[in-house]
Amino acid sequence: MTAGPEPNERVAEVRERVDASTFHRAFGMRLEHVAEGEVDLRLEAGPEHLNLMGTVHGGVLATLADSATGLAYRTVLEPGTTFTTIQLSLTYLTAGRAGRIVARGRVVKQGRRTGYAEADVVDGKGKLLARATALLAVTPEPQ
Repeated sequence: MTAGPEPNERVAEVRERVDASTFHRAFGMRLEHVAEGEVDLRLEAGPEHLNLMGTVHGGVLATLADSATGLAYRTVLEPGTTFTTIQLSLTYLTAGRAGRIVARGRVVKQGRRTGYAEADVVDGKGKLLARATALLAVTPEPQ
């Protein structure tokens, strides 16, 4: 079995990638916590994140959850591999309002070909807004 990457190496890589990501910056996501197998992404939801009812758009919560599960999984990948989300399931539990929102992603199972991660999306008071599960396919890193 191939030894995995040094934990700090993958964690540092996730930090660097998120810091350099125009997508995360444009969306307003900030990395709040990263460790091996876990990531917290924060968003200060503003008017640009709200739907016509004045609550946080479900797609915003899904994007946060997808990003948190994927980044958490990236911290445990073997060298020379990457991943893609092949299934994302989200259960919305209550409407989110403008303000602080955090998606807490964590790896549940790491496999050679697929992995499984979960995320809880909470508001600034810790109220659970949504829960997500993600199935991720592990593939060779493109050359």
